[in-house]
Amino acid sequence: MKKQLVVVGNGMAGMKCIEEIIQLNHELYEITVIGAEPRPNYNRIELSKVLQGGTSFEDIIIHDWTWYEQNGIKLYTGEKVTRIHRKKKKIETSSGMKLTYDDLLIATGSSAFIPPIPGSDQEGVIAFRSMDDCLLMMDYAREFKKAIVIGGGLLGLEAARGLLNLGMETEVIHNAAYLMNRQLDPMSAGLLQTELEAQGMKFRLGQQTVQIIGDGRAKGIRLASGSKLTGDLIVFAVGISPNVDIGRDSGLAVSRGIIVDDFMQTSDKHIYAVGECAEHQGICYGLVAPLYDQARVLARKLCHITTEAYQGSIPYSKLKVSGVDLFSVGEIGPDISVAVQEYDRLQFKYKKVTMRNGKLIGAILYGDTTESQTLLGYIKHQADVHELTAMQSAPAGENRMEALVASMPGGETVCACNQVSKSAIVKVMGKEGLTTADEIKQKTKASGSCGGCRPMLEAIVKVTLSGASMPISGAEHESVTDHSICSCMSAGHEELIQLISTIGAISSTEVRESLDLTADHIDGCRTCEDTISYYIERNRSQEAQHCSLPLDTFEEFLSWCSKQRVPASIYAAASEEAESVFGIKLHDIAIQACPAGYEIYVGGHARHPVAEGQLLCLTDTREGAIRAAQFTVELYSTEGWFNEKMWEWVERTGIGSIRERVMEMEHKQLEYA
Repeated sequence: MKKQLVVVGNGMAGMKCIEEIIQLNHELYEITVIGAEPRPNYNRIELSKVLQGGTSFEDIIIHDWTWYEQNGIKLYTGEKVTRIHRKKKKIETSSGMKLTYDDLLIATGSSAFIPPIPGSDQEGVIAFRSMDDCLLMMDYAREFKKAIVIGGGLLGLEAARGLLNLGMETEVIHNAAYLMNRQLDPMSAGLLQTELEAQGMKFRLGQQTVQIIGDGRAKGIRLASGSKLTGDLIVFAVGISPNVDIGRDSGLAVSRGIIVDDFMQTSDKHIYAVGECAEHQGICYGLVAPLYDQARVLARKLCHITTEAYQGSIPYSKLKVSGVDLFSVGEIGPDISVAVQEYDRLQFKYKKVTMRNGKLIGAILYGDTTESQTLLGYIKHQADVHELTAMQSAPAGENRMEALVASMPGGETVCACNQVSKSAIVKVMGKEGLTTADEIKQKTKASGSCGGCRPMLEAIVKVTLSGASMPISGAEHESVTDHSICSCMSAGHEELIQLISTIGAISSTEVRESLDLTADHIDGCRTCEDTISYYIERNRSQEAQHCSLPLDTFEEFLSWCSKQRVPASIYAAASEEAESVFGIKLHDIAIQACPAGYEIYVGGHARHPVAEGQLLCLTDTREGAIRAAQFTVELYSTEGWFNEKMWEWVERTGIGSIRERVMEMEHKQLEYA
């Protein structure tokens, strides 16, 4: 009998989790979704495009009505959950409906914050948060001519641009000294303001709104300086408030958001929370990539699949305003060291990259966001400053993006929101005969969320169709999907791993019975028996946490590699020579001394066509290099499919993902040391 999973909220984070659950184990739960809006799940990030014109609501729907029906999901829209009975494991809705649950997921998102200033409850005062807000703004634009947007952040500027497109004279009021002060520095903010003023936007900076003027209907605003501004529509875009009432009323631990642990579990072991309503390690995230990261972790947790803990995310922003190319990520404050700062006055381009202790921690790009995804990857894994040299060598001009994607390793992530790598894009193009970015978006979801990776996706399409050679891997034309293990059974590797983990199988007989296979199906098939036996043993051994023995020499490391239980034989190498040793990068795992310390390469091989390993990281010490290499081998031993070569695992998983988790393991090791 299926367990009952009830989801409170029909937004992006909750439905991403459900989408992942369906892919991992669609037989585990009977799913019920309750949404407050009378619509299917849509992309709120794209609302600004609807407001600015050229995009319809249908264009931003993520899951249409048929998706719920096809996946057996009960969907109730226009409903609000009013009470959770935790002891009885039941919920009540505004219409009186009562439902029981085994597991409950709260994904109620957030609401636009409207400060309690006098007059803010009048007609003509709205926020910019939902499709209803978009429709209301469009209605006002047909009747009125002047709008005031309060808030000069990301959302406020996108709303103002939309109102301009609707024909309204628009003025932005911002309480800070420069626009987008949380994401930009004064230089980039000044460039942005100049461009937006050229488009017709007006600004009043360093101003505080203290009153909405009107007599039941808004007529303007009063500033703290005493100035008055007239306006027919007042739009607040000053922040969001997590929707936590249902959690607080039911006695869950709540601060700014509903407090969750590293696996998105609340203070009640049967209730989870993801998205803007959740607070993890004191942070409530409001951007799509972190919410999707949370959803993926929770989906694996709910499906009883071993998963890495959620350790927080690095937020990044890309302004979606026509005619403006702007990207910001990480720490960019005034007291942080600058690694690179460039300004091209003629091209109206600006670049700033920040660092701490030689590690990259933040970036701003204005006028040319070609390097945005590459920098995002560097900052996520706290790359050393010297890794910027690869970008600096790329040619300037129109072909810069093409040159960057052509040299990008296949495992690097292109779409951070949906975890789509370059190699996955190239492979789906070859397999499905896709020729446009929209076709790839439909198939892989790359660029389908925040849209920040769209230029890179289009460049990959262009370079691939041109026939230019790109480093993917030796398996460039081979599938790395979860295909069936052999003709004896249809189950794939992930399905088999999940099954063994779920039922705690200790014999192949139990596995056969769970897969509804008779002994005749696989008895005598060495492939099936060996694969099942391998995963049973690995599942048993994973009960204990890995604990790498400290190794001091390369000889000890190479000996350790030869004794590890891994999916397939690995070939390791290490060299103290500061100059590249011929063939060392053709190994599964390799450590190479260099002038700055030690470089670790992973995923090389000598099969035709030969492929060098991808740079995992650089360390200062030999001990640090050996430890990083050990962590990589351990990841492979716990995640690789049976008989999957290490370079195949790297290609399937992506070097970016491996790098991030190796860094996390290193941080944990240092904490416990």
